Amino acid sequence: MEEPRKAATESRKHGGGAIPGTGGQRAFTLLARDPPPLPVLLAVPHAGRAYPRDLLEQMRHPAPACLRLEDRFVDLVAEAVARETGAALLIAQAPRALIDLNREPDDIDWDMIAEAAPQRGTRHAAGRRARSGLGLVPRRLPGLGELWKRRLTQAELDTRIETIHAPYHAALGGALERMRDRWGAALLIDLHSMPPLGPKRGAHAAPDFVIGDRFGASSDEALTLAALDHFAAAGRRAAHNRPYAGGYVLDRHAAPARGVHALQVEICRSAYLDARLSEPGPNLAAIVRVLAGMVRRMADELAAGRALRHAAE
Repeated sequence: MEEPRKAATESRKHGGGAIPGTGGQRAFTLLARDPPPLPVLLAVPHAGRAYPRDLLEQMRHPAPACLRLEDRFVDLVAEAVARETGAALLIAQAPRALIDLNREPDDIDWDMIAEAAPQRGTRHAAGRRARSGLGLVPRRLPGLGELWKRRLTQAELDTRIETIHAPYHAALGGALERMRDRWGAALLIDLHSMPPLGPKRGAHAAPDFVIGDRFGASSDEALTLAALDHFAAAGRRAAHNRPYAGGYVLDRHAAPARGVHALQVEICRSAYLDARLSEPGPNLAAIVRVLAGMVRRMADELAAGRALRHAAE
């Protein structure tokens, strides 16, 4: 792929959507340089901390539930990586407790919705995530049980979809298309965090990172292999698709045959948070350096054309 002509870049920050009950606070922000200096977009859908007061009042156990639902402070990691690399950055301020941006709009446990019965015949059946309690609107968590004091109304659900979910995905899709139009290819890195998967020492030490590519469906193999190789060279354990292969974001936005690739990257919370897994820890800067190196490696792979074989066929 031929690199576009160099030009001066200008950072542009755009807020979109709205969080109900906050007086118009934006649901997400998109920060991108124009023109983009590299074909990589970082997205953070689960780190939002802008909780409407009435949402917290509806929760049975707001403090522990919010902490467990968040990809705690992974947005700080993403912001630092974007500053170091020039990657575009999309961050949701709307919290996952309000609506999960990595779920399909109809992946709902309809027993949560007060007036849901008339829609049952016209909606898809709830998916596995909704049945487990983690659908479009989370319903329950292990050890906490039911999260809400009352059912949602249909109007509340529709408002959340229309003001948060729909505009977030429209912004994400538009940013990837603009990037692809300029570079001939684009890569989405959907950034998440995960609880520790096990001990960090020994022959079977748990990974610091999990790379998901929907078992090869969301990204050219060259990009996935390059990411795994980067983590190995950096001395970091990384797993592939186990136990996180990616979700709705990758299914919706990845189109490798058109040059639009997507990876989900999970970071172990113990790698960048404190011992309580609640505040930024002393190793956050080290994780930023590792991820910034990965972003640069991915950009080099795209610029070299090694991930465009499918698009050219």
